[in-house]
Amino acid sequence: MNFRSLRWVPFLLSGAVVGLTLLLRVLDPDILQRLESVSFDLRARSAASRSSSGTTNLGFVFLDEDTVKAVASGEFGYRHGLYWPRQVYGRVVDELATQGAQLVAFDVVFGELRHDHPLARSPAGDLVESDEYFAYQMKQAGNVVLAVTPGVDLPDLFRTNAAFIADITTERDPDGVLRRVRAFREFRDWHPLFRAAEAQPDWGIRLEQARIDKGQIVLPAAGGAEVVIKLDAQGRFQVSDFVGGEIPAGMSPTELPYATRRVWHMGVVMGAKALGLDLDEAEVSLAAGQVVLRGTNGLVRVLPVDAEGFFLIDWCMTVADPRLTVQPLQDLLRREYDRAQGKPSAIPALWKDKLVVIGSAVGGGNDLTDRGATPLERDTLLVSKHWNVANSIIADRFVRRMSLGAECGLIVLLGLVTAVVTWRLRAAASAVSVVVLLLGFVGICFRLYVIHRLWVPVVLPGVGAIVVNWAGLTAWRVLFEQTEQRRVKSVFSRIVSPNIVRELLGQQSLSPLNGARREVTIFFADVRGFTEFTDVSHETAMGYIRAHNLNGAEAAAHVDRQAREALDTVNLYLAQVADTIKLHDGTLDKYIGDCVMAFWGAPTPNTRHAVSGVRAAIDAQRAVYKVNTERSMQNRLIDAENQERQATGRTIRPLLPLLELGTGINTGLATVGLMGSDAHLLNYTVFGREVNVASRLEAVSGRGRIIISEATYRCLLRDDPELAGKCVQLAPVEVKGIREAVGVYEVPWRNC
Repeated sequence: MNFRSLRWVPFLLSGAVVGLTLLLRVLDPDILQRLESVSFDLRARSAASRSSSGTTNLGFVFLDEDTVKAVASGEFGYRHGLYWPRQVYGRVVDELATQGAQLVAFDVVFGELRHDHPLARSPAGDLVESDEYFAYQMKQAGNVVLAVTPGVDLPDLFRTNAAFIADITTERDPDGVLRRVRAFREFRDWHPLFRAAEAQPDWGIRLEQARIDKGQIVLPAAGGAEVVIKLDAQGRFQVSDFVGGEIPAGMSPTELPYATRRVWHMGVVMGAKALGLDLDEAEVSLAAGQVVLRGTNGLVRVLPVDAEGFFLIDWCMTVADPRLTVQPLQDLLRREYDRAQGKPSAIPALWKDKLVVIGSAVGGGNDLTDRGATPLERDTLLVSKHWNVANSIIADRFVRRMSLGAECGLIVLLGLVTAVVTWRLRAAASAVSVVVLLLGFVGICFRLYVIHRLWVPVVLPGVGAIVVNWAGLTAWRVLFEQTEQRRVKSVFSRIVSPNIVRELLGQQSLSPLNGARREVTIFFADVRGFTEFTDVSHETAMGYIRAHNLNGAEAAAHVDRQAREALDTVNLYLAQVADTIKLHDGTLDKYIGDCVMAFWGAPTPNTRHAVSGVRAAIDAQRAVYKVNTERSMQNRLIDAENQERQATGRTIRPLLPLLELGTGINTGLATVGLMGSDAHLLNYTVFGREVNVASRLEAVSGRGRIIISEATYRCLLRDDPELAGKCVQLAPVEVKGIREAVGVYEVPWRNC
């Protein structure tokens, strides 16, 4: 079989897998949604376990079985069963207002007036209905939020005395988990004639089920019938359709059937109140996927929403979160009762400047129970959605899902990377690489969520673009390319450089790499200060051994530990250089102690090899500088910690060493090829006079400097005049082993 003639098959196979993955993403079947939701829950739990930025002015006042027993016992001067008269809530509002709560939000729907409830005594001493007492306390407090849901609205008495009206609807995902809420809902305030029609028991009309069709309103009625109300071009109905004869005073012949009002989610109301955001002036653009809230103080919050107005809850605060102030409702009733009796209370006042949610923690499955699953817990109080939404707004931290276009681009990119890795590496190496890619991708997705609350889907990109893609390509290679696999395995056993691998894969034998004369740019970089660091580290280790009287195995173990730390340090700096060389397509030749040798121009051609080498040197210096900056910041923390250690007599921690880089670069003709033995080890390297010059320039470069030869500088003049113009000419230097002085230039890497 001619394997070369079939090389296009893997690309078609990989393209088909990626295409199928994209199709599944567009179709978005339910099973994929459920799997992705599970991955979201895992990320939410991971983020919640690491979150420490939650606001501390949120609180939860709960009523539970103990609250019901306390109210029923009569210890507060009244006795009521499970369904209390509204005066009990009025007393809670009064107490919270006295303590200075910023906002009081009820996760309880008061959908009707209860004239049958016992009377309450007003502050003036009069007996009033319980609902009126509650309304009075709300008006006095001026900061009460009452709840509504679709189909359950508020009586006018409560609507006019509450400071805000908020939606508390719970809409779970198909798997029963609450992950998102609507930012707002549009509620209809129906015309009184429609309300009167709904009140007719014989009609059986339910206004919440009304359908607004073009030019008419369809009202489902009793027995499956429908009442159709015609609308004119302005969307108005004929009043005579309802009254038949004389039009009531104050009405026009035609009226609008309803007025629409926007009711925000309770958590949004809480967050807006805390920040002074004006919900009435909100800029809603569902098509653009955002709701913009602005405050008079210049604050802006942008809620990321979908086409239906939903946004994901940043679940980070459970009921047990220490940042959440929690108190049973009976404690507030006790304080209110003690205050009314003129005596001090042993119950602490907790609610100064707090945003308070009042809700139920009653179990037993009655209509006060509100429990369910969230990403954080399988069974919890769903009232927690309110303070999590409020916290998100206050902290300006919202969960955003990657857009469909970006996700499709990600699938293509992962598919391409997987295909390249699978095709370039042997089976075992590609399997490890794909596992690393998959784990790295998942890790990045988790990291993006934890730090930035960006939800990047992992299931379809990970399974389709990576796993299935790799499995298909691997199967192809196993079935149809055994000969090619053996050839690649033979080459890989002796060659490790990626550039050399690419060169070898295009050859039928190793002979073209046995030796050649090429123009190359040679790069030497040495980690400065490492010798002094190792000496100091050794002395420190010996001092510790003497101070603690260590001997034998303990002393040897301590010395070994210090040696490992020293090796880790130099490896950290060498890795910066090596990674930079690879990024600039250089050939990493070898490590010589704490020195790195690399070259450009072989085995792969590079007409701008001098520019590549100098650019790599610049980036290497910057990478080392960044490492030193980060370690300096860590040293400041260690200094502060050491002050505490010294004060308590503990051993102080050593500071992290800051090392620098000296770099020498030269360009010229050199011999390149494989050195070593076919039976043992081959190394693709470069040698000759120009290599020696580069090594000597590194020796004179000092700390944090890049010294290039005149030959390299001339190549820069030809290929990158701008970079050459920034170089500074130095006096020629005498270098060991070279007769004539070498013209040199310094590359100022900080501003190149």
